[in-house]
Amino acid sequence: MVASSTPLTRRGALALGLAATLPVGAARAAGESAIRVAYPAPVATLDPAKFRVGGLEYNYANCVFSRLTKQDNALQVIPDLATSWQASPDLRSWIFHLRPGVTFHDGKPFTAADVLFTYARLQDKAVASVLRANLTIVEHVEMIDPLTVRFALSIPYADLPAVVAGYQAMIVSEASITGITTHPIGTGPFRFVEYRPGDQMVLEKNPRYFLPGLPKLDRAVLRIIPEYTTAVAALESGAIDLIYDLPPEQVDVIKRNGVAEVMQVPSGTWQGIVMNNSVKPFDDARVRRAFLKLVDKPAFTDIATFGQGTPTVTPLPPTHPFFRHDIPLGADIPGARALLAEAGMGGGFAIEMFVPGESPSMERLATAFRDAAKQVKIDVHLRVVPQDKFFAEMEGKVPLNIDNFFGRATPDLMLYPWYDSTGSWNNTLWHYKNAEIDQILDAARSSSDKAEQAKLYGRFQEIIAQEGPGSVVYVQDFACGVSRKLRDFSPSPLMFADISGVSFGG
Repeated sequence: MVASSTPLTRRGALALGLAATLPVGAARAAGESAIRVAYPAPVATLDPAKFRVGGLEYNYANCVFSRLTKQDNALQVIPDLATSWQASPDLRSWIFHLRPGVTFHDGKPFTAADVLFTYARLQDKAVASVLRANLTIVEHVEMIDPLTVRFALSIPYADLPAVVAGYQAMIVSEASITGITTHPIGTGPFRFVEYRPGDQMVLEKNPRYFLPGLPKLDRAVLRIIPEYTTAVAALESGAIDLIYDLPPEQVDVIKRNGVAEVMQVPSGTWQGIVMNNSVKPFDDARVRRAFLKLVDKPAFTDIATFGQGTPTVTPLPPTHPFFRHDIPLGADIPGARALLAEAGMGGGFAIEMFVPGESPSMERLATAFRDAAKQVKIDVHLRVVPQDKFFAEMEGKVPLNIDNFFGRATPDLMLYPWYDSTGSWNNTLWHYKNAEIDQILDAARSSSDKAEQAKLYGRFQEIIAQEGPGSVVYVQDFACGVSRKLRDFSPSPLMFADISGVSFGG
């Protein structure tokens, strides 16, 4: 809100001050083309297999590494390190043909052995990758020849090409794995140069990148700027070229000033209220159902996003053909009051709600819930915690919190990890068990019949709306603030800010 009431001259002064404090690596050297991107929070790790947070992590990895496949802005699976793939008729065997002539940044040739090593690591319980749950269907990966691999599955599964496009599925080399957390080496368009925690990451052009003509720029400086007002001021002055994931309150600020532009796209990224079902009071299904009834999703969405989000039932976005538009999204305060009384908690109680910092929309969502809870005598105390501390110490450990997650590309990937009893995010967050939900998700992921999937996922949404483990409130738009000098940038619904093809114009 500060930026909207701050004169342009003051914003310019703030940005000039920021520019003066940028390290030498952040400035463009004579004759060098460099992009400077602002992110609100640091990485928790440089190891892609261990990614959980998103933001800078996913986007740095998209620059430095490659996957077998990736997805374009229409969410179609396209080649990356694999040039083509095919499945057996029963969908239990998938063969991927690898791109020839690719080298890692240290000069090592890329081969099928690197794919086998990467997936063995992703499936290693000790590594604790959240992708491991999605890979439980993979019985083994074998090398057919140096440029061909086969995935053998335990069930028929049509979405494997999308699974291997996952954020954590970046291909790494066994030869460089010991340095993965300090100097990561991949096959991507940019090479890692340095990372100064809490300050910036510097990347440089990979001259041997396998896609001709990319990247177009010599250098990328990924700045960590927690205050969006500071980042917006820097964008206006030219000290920053791109702001990643603008919060709703800053979108109109940039649109009004005319110095830069906003590019935004609907996404499947969602925010919601997480209840830890394994601890009191949420080990009582009546209390969980009562909390669900406190949530007026349309009203909460307007409060949190200023109209730049869409209420939803589950992580399945309203733009998807399987979405159940007939399920009510409003609150039921009398119903919540009755359930709490039935659980012996009608007299009210106090509880803490933890909120990741540097996210105004999540803070507004938490405030909306706090105010609604007062109607049933629940006193919610909000605790806003720095993101790195929240994700390391609070997420999945406290009874109640606000959280958000990047969207996925298929219904199975959107839902299975969060709701199946074996799902990685379920076991991290809300520890939910429902035998019917398990049966539905298993049946849906094993079917390639869209009509059958629509029926199954429709029933899934019906159950979760009534007695789910937490409340997925809305999906949000993904917006970036972009310098008018930047060319060929397009935000992805998966919240990638791909800078490999961008350049500067007059």
